[in-house]
Amino acid sequence: MFKDKKTNEQFDEITRDCRGLFLKKYSDYGSAWRILRPTSLTDQIQIKARRIRNIQEMQTQKVGDSIESEFIGIVNYSIMALIQLSLDSEAPFELSLSEVTDLYDTELQKARSLMIQKNHDYGEAWRDMRVSSITDLILMKLLRLRQIEDNQGQTIVSEGLDANYLDILNYSVFALILLREKAD
Repeated sequence: MFKDKKTNEQFDEITRDCRGLFLKKYSDYGSAWRILRPTSLTDQIQIKARRIRNIQEMQTQKVGDSIESEFIGIVNYSIMALIQLSLDSEAPFELSLSEVTDLYDTELQKARSLMIQKNHDYGEAWRDMRVSSITDLILMKLLRLRQIEDNQGQTIVSEGLDANYLDILNYSVFALILLREKAD
């Protein structure tokens, strides 16, 4: 059962699913997402997070996409944003499957490493959280991202854009873990 697995195994299973969907969509659409600036990716994540919150509050929905699929979308949009931030302005628009897979895996590994470090320090406190609280934390991180973007990436004492995208990615994986455990 999914519930009986350790966090690292659960993280790997969830992100394997996210990666699989990303690569299938890459097969359909190619590098079309590369046209999006990080600010546009932030807005796409915000749309998904707001939809999740609306569904959680109204406890009903009219569009078939599940909360789980929206969290998967947030994971993948976060990785797209991290890739966009990592590439310089001279990088080609079109990326080969092997290039995009390597870039995806690099950003995913950063998120996994951060998750392991934070779980050590925080004692997996997220396991006691409600999925609705995780949604709220994602929305708060998005507000921070928007402020940093509006300040042209300049911060005085705060983490940068990449740290916020990594946190959003990890919170989304935590929400997916909790949702899968509940379904078990």
